This record gives sequence, structure tokens and C-alpha cells, in this order.
Amino acid sequence: MLKRQATVGRAFPIFVGGKPVTTATTLKVFDKYTKQVGYEVSLAGPQEIENALQLAHQAAPAMRELPNYKRKEILLYCAAEIQRRQDELLHSLCVEAGKPLKDARAELGRAYDTFTIAAEEAIRQYGEFLPLDVSVRNPGFTGLVRRFPVGLISMITPFNFPINLVAHKVAPAIAAGCPFVLKPNDVTPVGALLVGDILSKAGLPDGAFSVLPCKLEDAKKLSTDPRIQVLSFTGSEQVGFALQRGAGRSKVLLELGGDAACVVDEGSDVDHVVSRIGFGAFYYAGQSCISVQRVYAHESIYEELKQKLVAHVKTLKKGDPFDEDTFVGPLISEDSAKRLESWVQEAKEKGGKVLAGGSRDGSVFDPTILEDVPDSAKLACEEAFGPICVLHKFSDFKEAIEQVNNSRFGLQAVPNPGVFTNEWKKAWYAYDKLEVGGVVINDIPSVRVDAQPYGGIKSSGVGREGLRYTIEEFTEPKILLTKDLGKL
Repeated sequence: MLKRQATVGRAFPIFVGGKPVTTATTLKVFDKYTKQVGYEVSLAGPQEIENALQLAHQAAPAMRELPNYKRKEILLYCAAEIQRRQDELLHSLCVEAGKPLKDARAELGRAYDTFTIAAEEAIRQYGEFLPLDVSVRNPGFTGLVRRFPVGLISMITPFNFPINLVAHKVAPAIAAGCPFVLKPNDVTPVGALLVGDILSKAGLPDGAFSVLPCKLEDAKKLSTDPRIQVLSFTGSEQVGFALQRGAGRSKVLLELGGDAACVVDEGSDVDHVVSRIGFGAFYYAGQSCISVQRVYAHESIYEELKQKLVAHVKTLKKGDPFDEDTFVGPLISEDSAKRLESWVQEAKEKGGKVLAGGSRDGSVFDPTILEDVPDSAKLACEEAFGPICVLHKFSDFKEAIEQVNNSRFGLQAVPNPGVFTNEWKKAWYAYDKLEVGGVVINDIPSVRVDAQPYGGIKSSGVGREGLRYTIEEFTEPKILLTKDLGKL
């Protein structure tokens, strides 16, 4: 059984050009449940950031020439090390992210899958043959298209999946043949540094990667430096679009937030739906951009679903992430819990009714269900990013789809609703009409398979992740035009 260990006493090094570096400036990383110092890490300053960018820029030719089989070997090594160092990685997730053990194990399993899938995709980067004798002006022309690595990639990752969301940027960069610099969230940097330690022994070319926890004022260079070819950011809407505006000519990929919706049609298996929504709305205390926040239930099953969901929520255990039975751990900060508390109060003042939860104990927020929340309340139109879902009743399926679309967000599974329906026509209608990056049928919007294209529209982002799709974002097509080859 995994237990909380004393880990303070040495500062985790950063990685600059693939080498561990200890700096004079350090950052304390707090245990999100005990509020005690859990780890201490070195911080990169302006000089370390400049060194990292220069080394990565210089490593681009070596990364580009790395054979596909070697890229595959490196990625499989990383996957194997994630398994071998499981306890150390689990401990970091429970401490720095406050992630319950069950969720932490799921994240590590996904990180293993992410590196493994990337290894498979590393040897599947196929090209295309184009017949180009398409008119009388082009006799004898053919074309060959290949994709080539873009070069230096800058990566910025959020706090909520400190290992797997790092893997979703790092693994495809290696598969594509791109050097990279990574800035993890300063609230949860340890998982990224542990991945950096694995990468430092994986056989990458000298200088090919850096992992740089740093102060916000020093991080600007990681989005504005002209040597950066692609900026890949996962985080908040406000920060993401601000980075995009300052990124100059760099290509920018943004994975942002949302207010995930779930449509439950008449005839659905209510017990099954309650089980899935009970997971999707409250796992990891709702701190996921695809956490179920809005539930639209048909009037014929609304009351039954409401009663059973409220009863289910009351069985969820809150507490210490290291307790095997804990389902809801702490939010990332007490300020986050206070924000949710104020949003619930605002919803109540505007006529919303709290059916379960609604209060907090420090940074632990009760799993909360509301109904009758007006569209003007923050819980109805902003991303809660906490263990809260709001119930709505509908009578017409088309109107429910319109209500889901009445959001500025559009992430794959964010108001990419999980649509529970037994009618294929309605499923197809939802797929056709929903303004999102993807649609889930007969499951919750919190589903993400790591191989799938994942990304949003509107305020939910730009571009797609998911290994093969990220590799495409990290590469550029180049055509070779030929004329009269084969003629002697």
C-alpha cells in the first residue's frame, strides 16, 4: 500500500539540454491535502532558459536525422520506465496534484499508453504519391509528399494531469523528430521533472530537450522567441489566447477549457447513466476540462435520474488522496474551493437549488448538484473546474442540442456531449449539429482515448492532440515534383 513519504531535503534538478542542473533559486511544492511542503525543486532563470533554447535549436538536425526505429526505442524505453518507477510517480501525483490513488493509477496507465502509441506511430509516418498530369499544361509530372519535423517546439502544461499531459506533448515530439523545451505548471512540476529524468537516460541527442520550471516573468521567452516553430499550450482560455497573440510567426496549438454537457434522452438506462455521470462529474474533484458540468435529461426520466444521482453522490468518500477509498480529494488550492463556494452562492441567489453538496472544508469541496440555475449564473456559462454539475430538463431533443450549443466553448467532449440515446437518427443528428470537436454516444463526455484526435473549436482551442494528429501538427508536408521520370 502506497503511503505518504517524507521527500523534502533535496531540490529536484531542472533539465537543461538533457542534463540535470541544480540552481540557487528553488520552489516549494506543497502537498495539496496536508498543506505541508511535499517537495522542493530548482527553478530555471533567464540564463537557463536561453541555454535550453539554444541547445534545442542546435539539436534540431540531430533529432531530424534520428532513424524511426531509434525514436521508437526511445519511446518504448520511456513507457517501460513509467511502469518500473510507478510508486515514485504515483506518490508525486498524490502529493503535488492531490490526486486520489485510483485516479493517479489511471493517469499513469494512460501515460504508458501515450508513449507506447507514439512509438507505434513513429514508424508509420507515411507519405503520398500524387499524379500531377492533371491538365494539358502538366504532362509527365508526378509528386511525392513527405512530412518533415518543424524544429524547436515549446510546451506549456497545466496542473491537472502533470504526467499524461506532459506525455501528450513530449511523446509526439520525439516521434516527429523535434527538439523541445517544456515548462510545467509551477504548482505541479515534479511529475514533469521525473519524466525529464527518464528522458535523460533514454538516448536522445545532446541538447534535445529541457524541462524548465520557472517564474512567470521569465517564461515569456518560451512563447515569443523566434527560434520556436510551434508553441503547444494546455491551460486556461485567458492565458492561451494571450500567448497566441504574442507568439509572432510561431504556429500555436491551444487545448483550453469548457463546460462539458451530457444529454440523456428518453429510454436511457438511468442506473447506468447515473454511474457514468457520477464518475464523469466528480472524479479528481472535477478538475478536468472534460468533467461533466451540464446534464440535460428528458422530462420522462428527469426525476428518477435526479434522485438516483443525488443518492449516488452522497456515497462518494472525500479525503486524503493516499486513502484507497477516497474518490474526491482536495482541489488544487483553497482559493479554488472558495471560488466555487461563491459561484454556488451566486447560483442560489439567482434562483438555483442545491440538491447535494455546495460547501467546503478547506480545499476539499463537496460533490455538488444543482438545478434551476439560470443562464446568467457563472455555473451555467463558465468553466467550474470543480466537482459540480447542473441539471436541466428538456422535452425536445433538438432543443437540448441547441441548449448545448449555447456556449462559447467547443472542446472535444467539453460541450462535446456524451449523448445517451437508443435512436441512431438522434445520435447522427447530434454528431451533425453539435458545435464541438467530437461527440460521444452512449457515454460521458469525460471519455478520452489517447489515440483519438482531441481538441476544440470556439473558445476551447486551436489544433488537435492525440498522437498521430499531434505528429501532424509537429511536422510540415514537403512535395517533390518530378517530370518525365521513367523515360529513357
